[in-house]
Amino acid sequence: MVKTEVYSWRVSREMKEALEEHARVEGKTMAKLLDDIVGGWLDEHGADEDAAEQRRLHAAAAKTIGTIHGDDPTRSTRVRELVRVELRKKYGR
Repeated sequence: MVKTEVYSWRVSREMKEALEEHARVEGKTMAKLLDDIVGGWLDEHGADEDAAEQRRLHAAAAKTIGTIHGDDPTRSTRVRELVRVELRKKYGR
C-alpha cells in the first residue's frame, strides 16, 4: 500500500516513550507500529463493513447522478431549439 497521507496528533511524553519502546522491541518503525495498532482497532470495530456499505451506497447513487427526469424524452435532442424559444420569450427577438 502506498502511503500518501499524513496524520499527526499530540500524545503525552510517557505515551510517546512507551510507543517508541514497543517499536524498538518489536523491531518496527514507529509508522509501522502505529499502522498495526490502528489497523487492529479498525478491524475490531468493523471498518471494513462500513466501507463496503459506503461503496454500495455510492454505486447506487452514481446511477442517478447527472440524470434529469421530465415529461419530454426528446428534450436533450432538441436543446438548441428550446433554448432559442426561451431566448425569444425573454428578449423578444
